[in-house]
Amino acid sequence: MLDDGLAVVAGSNLVLLPDLVMQRRDNWLVDAERPPMPQLHVMTGGKRHPRRPQKPMGMVYARFIPWLAEVISFRVADLNDDLHLLHRWMNDPRVDAFWDEAGDLEKHRKYLSTILADPHMLPLIGCFGDAPFGYFEVYWAKENRIAPFYDADDYDRGWHVVVGEDAYRGRRYISAWLPSLMHYMFLDDCRTQRIVGEPAAAHSQQLRNLELSGFAKLKNFDFPHKRATLVMLLRERFFGDRLWLPATAGPAPTA
Repeated sequence: MLDDGLAVVAGSNLVLLPDLVMQRRDNWLVDAERPPMPQLHVMTGGKRHPRRPQKPMGMVYARFIPWLAEVISFRVADLNDDLHLLHRWMNDPRVDAFWDEAGDLEKHRKYLSTILADPHMLPLIGCFGDAPFGYFEVYWAKENRIAPFYDADDYDRGWHVVVGEDAYRGRRYISAWLPSLMHYMFLDDCRTQRIVGEPAAAHSQQLRNLELSGFAKLKNFDFPHKRATLVMLLRERFFGDRLWLPATAGPAPTA
């Protein structure tokens, strides 16, 4: 642990540093041995950005959630296996109110196919145990529509979310999937220092959840399709303040 920088000697004691332990990729990432992509800048649609790695397949992350006694995992969405889930979730009135993507199966087949083919986007299905509960889009901010609205760094990442199953709504589940998704994005590339989001400015509940999870509200701005709030979470705050286990989630585990 000393050699890996995970502990320090304080007097006669060996002191474990949780914020560094949580940055060990091999504890949570399925492909933990994959090194960060060597940096080579390229141009895409007039935007200069680092060349991105090939997309993974299957499960990418798993973590045991003590206060739920359950494992949360994220896997890459599969067009054949997950289209029916996306179709049902996008047609949920609660989801459509903010996503505005309701439609027939072919519309959602084209939608997911486009996301899978886009090098800067990674569509994920979140599961508690074996039960899928939500759809997530993880993106590189430099190539995304959000980039013109702030000074995007090369390895900033952002995300979109659909919680499709009513049984998994509510704070006790948000306190599991939200920090776990942030944890995955920070672990996936050690150069990612900031995670951004652009929820609808009118989505007050989501903004409250983000504030409780360590996100700072920076400003409101206008996309062509909505008025949004720019939010940001720093790597230093996530690990330094141990936000993988929010205080509202319940008692901290002893080990």
